[in-house]
Amino acid sequence: MYLTLLTLHSLVRWFVLISLIVSIYLAYRGWLKNKPYTKSDRIIRIITVSIAHTQLIIGLWLYYISPIVDYFLHNFKESIHQTQLRFFGMEHITMMLIAMTLITAGAGIARRKKVDKDKFKSTAIWYSIALLIIFTSIPWEFSPFTSRPYFRFF
Repeated sequence: MYLTLLTLHSLVRWFVLISLIVSIYLAYRGWLKNKPYTKSDRIIRIITVSIAHTQLIIGLWLYYISPIVDYFLHNFKESIHQTQLRFFGMEHITMMLIAMTLITAGAGIARRKKVDKDKFKSTAIWYSIALLIIFTSIPWEFSPFTSRPYFRFF
C-alpha cells in the first residue's frame, strides 16, 4: 500500500504542476490582456483545484502510513535535527498544506469576483504564490533538503 501511494503521489505531482502552470498562464494572459473570463477558464480553475485536492488526499493518506513520518513522530527530539526526517515529518506537509490553502482560497475568491479582470488577477496571484511554495517544497533530485527521483515507479 505504501509504495503504491508513494508512486501515485509522485505521479499526481506532475498533474498538479502542469495544471497550475496552465492556470497561471491563462490567468496572467486574461488579466494583462483584458480577456473575457470564459467557461473554459472556469473549468480549468476547477480542474486545477480538483487535482490539487486529490494530491492532498493522497499525501495525507501517505503521511498517515509513512514509516519515515512514523519514525519522525516517535523520535521527535532526535529526528528534528536530521534534515531528511524533518523535511518529510514536518516541513513538506506544512508547506503543502499552506499551498493547498492558497489554491483553494484563490479559486474561491476568483469565483466570487464580478469583474473578469479581477477573476484572472485573483487566480494569477494566489496560484503563483502557491506554485512558488510547492516548487520549494517538492523533494526534487537537486533539493538541498532531501532527494527523490523525478518519476517513481512500482
